[in-house]
Amino acid sequence: MLNLTPRYTSTRIDELPAALQPFAAQSFTLARLYAGRGITAPDELETSLSGLLPAEALHGVTEAVRLLDLAIDERQRILIVGDFDCDGATSTALMMRALTKMGAVVDFLVPDRFKYGYGLTPEIVELGIETFQPDMIVTVDNGISSHEGVARAQADGITVIITDHHLTTKETPPAEAVVNPNQLNCDFASKALVGVGVAFYVLGRLAKLRREAGKSTVQVSQYLDLVALGTIADVGVLDKNNRILVHHGLSAIRQGRCCMGILALLEQAGRDPKQLHAQDFGFVLGPRINAAGRMDNMRIGIECLLTEDWSTAQRLAQELEQLNRTRRHVEGEMRAQADSIVQALANEDNSDESVSGDSVNNTSNDDTITQAVSTAKANNTGARSIILYQDDWHQGVIGIVAGRLKESHYLPSIVFAPADTEQTDEDSAIKGSARSIPGIHIRDAIEQVAERYPDLISHFGGHAMAAGLTLKRRNFEAFVTAFNEVMAQMDDEVFAEQKFTDGPLQASDFSLWFAEHLADASIWGHGFAPPIFDGVFEVLSFKILKDKHLKLSLRYPDVQYPIEAICFNFDNEAWDYRAKQVHLLFQLDINEWNGKQSLQLMVKDLAVVEQG
Repeated sequence: MLNLTPRYTSTRIDELPAALQPFAAQSFTLARLYAGRGITAPDELETSLSGLLPAEALHGVTEAVRLLDLAIDERQRILIVGDFDCDGATSTALMMRALTKMGAVVDFLVPDRFKYGYGLTPEIVELGIETFQPDMIVTVDNGISSHEGVARAQADGITVIITDHHLTTKETPPAEAVVNPNQLNCDFASKALVGVGVAFYVLGRLAKLRREAGKSTVQVSQYLDLVALGTIADVGVLDKNNRILVHHGLSAIRQGRCCMGILALLEQAGRDPKQLHAQDFGFVLGPRINAAGRMDNMRIGIECLLTEDWSTAQRLAQELEQLNRTRRHVEGEMRAQADSIVQALANEDNSDESVSGDSVNNTSNDDTITQAVSTAKANNTGARSIILYQDDWHQGVIGIVAGRLKESHYLPSIVFAPADTEQTDEDSAIKGSARSIPGIHIRDAIEQVAERYPDLISHFGGHAMAAGLTLKRRNFEAFVTAFNEVMAQMDDEVFAEQKFTDGPLQASDFSLWFAEHLADASIWGHGFAPPIFDGVFEVLSFKILKDKHLKLSLRYPDVQYPIEAICFNFDNEAWDYRAKQVHLLFQLDINEWNGKQSLQLMVKDLAVVEQG
């Protein structure tokens, strides 16, 4: 049997929180899902915009709005400085759309990650001055650590407003206004807003101020399609506040009330807007927009979200589609190289009798192993981290590769690439992208390294689960050692992956109706986990598709028809052809083929419990 952790253990209606018991009368399974995600009262599932937290609680928002209002009235030149990911692109597009409608003189600048790096650097400020001669700079999704950039702008008399959501333990830069729920002294009840969410709050408060004063304004809620896209693509925690924002943005897209760029991107992906789900922001739309910042320049992505012309939207969406294909090719090559490096290290460990089987996941080996494979440097700390670098890796996709390594090995993973592939000597800068597992706050772990060894890391920033950093190439191995020192302080339990389940389904739940109802029952995602179930099934038949996918036909007690299931990228050599009963961890899905819909289980894990 699979080793699973139940999210909620009660099996009787009267054991549910009292406020959820009415839900159980309609669907006991759904009531259990809500209880397993900490919902204790119906108002926590509210989706009305009136349920949003008030903007006034955001520290700095009143001053930011006052300055923006004045800038619009005085026709000051406003420059939006964004970031080169989907959150930054949607934030920039949102600011451009709303401020333009309010009558502002506004333009945007998004850094080329390969030339200028991240944030409001002095170099970006100088480029902005040279190109746009702004009176005001407004950052979106960046700036909370940009002390030097703020100083450079203010030296030219430019007003600076920072809107950001990234974590910081340092004093905020002395900008004229700073809005960030995660800054020190901010009492905003939700710390989960992403950059576009912060921008939405600032613009909403500004629109209200101008409406009350009888000035030109706009209904900012009409742009919630952008807020929903940026929130999911940036893996924002789906607390109640974010679920409300995403719910309304998703509804707008399903009804066609969204920017043409989103519709054009969905057309490229062959997806029907009416059938869109929240997860599609992360798997369908987000990667296509992110491809611009990863492979070229995010300006293409922002212009796609800004255009009002359908043919232009289609052209830009096609460009983004092609960039995304290039990104997938580069990522595939890098992932193969990364896997071979990790495997080589595992093989080296296996040659040592004191190291047990799967050394990548072995927490008993405290030795640091640093190995050169081809021109690559790699590190495996006996199940504490995976840290890789190679001279010819592409910095645009290191975050994706780090994420894949983290998923496949359940270890915090950091992948480095040269800041400039033309400069790979020991004093050249290399940039790293980090992805973490629950229980390890990756940004704080990097900060601990920076505090212990102040000369090691040039720059860093990020969140609990994702972070970025820059250091000199010659400091790579010293960083590896220092990071491992921090990891060595962690409890062993942190590195043991927990697989959660929402328990078994009732026989009546194996239906198209329930699968559709479940998908729309809430905004599922990070922090409000998509439903996942387990159960023991009888195997009626099986097929191996394309040598890598396992397709099963199953029987479940009291279900009168066979249930189809598929496990993608299954190691067919591990399949027991005599399997009579299997224990599955699965998600409900609807398979569409030749215009017909059928229920399908998406298998996430499998164990044979009885052989024929």
